[in-house]
Amino acid sequence: MPFVVGLTGGIGSGKSAAAEEFARLGAAVVDTDAIAHELTAPGGAAIDAVRRALGDEYIDHTGAMDRAKVRARVFSDPAARARLEAALHPRIRAESERRIAAASAPYVVHVVPLLLESGEYRRRVARVLVVDCAPQLQAARVRRRSGLADDEIQRIIAAQTPRAARLAAADDIIDNSGGIDALHKQVAALHARYLELARAAQ
Repeated sequence: MPFVVGLTGGIGSGKSAAAEEFARLGAAVVDTDAIAHELTAPGGAAIDAVRRALGDEYIDHTGAMDRAKVRARVFSDPAARARLEAALHPRIRAESERRIAAASAPYVVHVVPLLLESGEYRRRVARVLVVDCAPQLQAARVRRRSGLADDEIQRIIAAQTPRAARLAAADDIIDNSGGIDALHKQVAALHARYLELARAAQ
């Protein structure tokens, strides 16, 4: 089994930017959000399960899951969220495991936004890397990127593990309060460290 680093962080913290730089440096990246998008795209393997969990109105005219409509529903309806997670999470987990096992890179960065909410994921990674920034910066980045309303952004942030708990669970932290150069510098230092750890774990 490859050496696996679990990368997590709140919405808008910069997980994707960090993962892209790890990939550029030679790590394998297995991203649960990317897998979820594939599963819920037109013809995706989870579309029928989403339809059963939430209803036909949550599948758009292309045959994909209507992400905006689903997001609005699950953040205001815990029962619907539980049904959706039951439909998606086992499929995401199985595909993640397949991709990790097939990876030939020196180590794997497993991007899991809800890593700390799921004890099972935590058991499957050797280290937890948290990408962190202040909540106000998170909200500003999400607003700029997605155009979501402030109350919706705050609901999403509130549904995630609190910042203090994330930081307390971290083996490694990237402070993404600055620009992209500062992020890349931290990723480069961690990449060197993870290569050492992966070699030692063989």
